[in-house]
Amino acid sequence: MIEENKQGLLTMSSGEGSQPYNYAVGVYGSRFIQELRDHHRILGIKCPKCKKVYVPPRQVCGPCYTEMTELVPVASEGKIVSFTILRFQFLDPETGEKKPVPYGYGFFKLDGADNNFQHFIEVPEDESRLWIGARVKAVFSDQKYNSLKTIRHFTLVD
Repeated sequence: MIEENKQGLLTMSSGEGSQPYNYAVGVYGSRFIQELRDHHRILGIKCPKCKKVYVPPRQVCGPCYTEMTELVPVASEGKIVSFTILRFQFLDPETGEKKPVPYGYGFFKLDGADNNFQHFIEVPEDESRLWIGARVKAVFSDQKYNSLKTIRHFTLVD
């Protein structure tokens, strides 16, 4: 069961035990989420040494261990790098509701980014239209969330 406690924290319980979850995303993560929520804009962070751009932003470049501070916009479109179609139902830990099936989940290389971004992908009626390298774009929610839920899913670009 998923409930919100008095401090506004999500609590997941199983039997008699429960565990509160409280995540801090830091300065760059906060800015990333704010830009998604308020402007439907995806931000990355650029390494001053090797020039790689990472989405979502992080503080240190993995390959060269350089501190990064320059936030840069990246496209909300890109290409599919990997994906799967799930056909079993489970309870979504964020909502406590059953996830409708089938649904897709994939890794996308957004235009302007050097790493892969993962999220849900809309499964078309003709599933053969999903393939590695196909172009996708983010579909944003009409509601404002302080999370990646601001992006509902990615969909194929015709």
